[in-house]
Amino acid sequence: MSAILVIGGDRLGNIVDLLQERGFEEIHHVTGRKSSQTGVKIPTSVDMILVLTDFVNHNLAKTVKSQAKERSLPILFCKRSCAAIAKAFRHSA
Repeated sequence: MSAILVIGGDRLGNIVDLLQERGFEEIHHVTGRKSSQTGVKIPTSVDMILVLTDFVNHNLAKTVKSQAKERSLPILFCKRSCAAIAKAFRHSA
């Protein structure tokens, strides 16, 4: 079972379908709007992190990037659109 953590975006909408097509069965989402979310911990089941850059608190992005590096998790940064996410996945493969 694959799991992904999405950081940013108030709603995911069609992004959920795109991620499921990519094989992610478990999708965790943190909006990143509240400063209290900067202390988020990456769930242990997560295999990859997707940061939606146009909807995220900078301190949260820094925290998540640091945690991902410690756990050697792949992390993608892109805008909140299905086209941008699909392109980021193509370039990461």
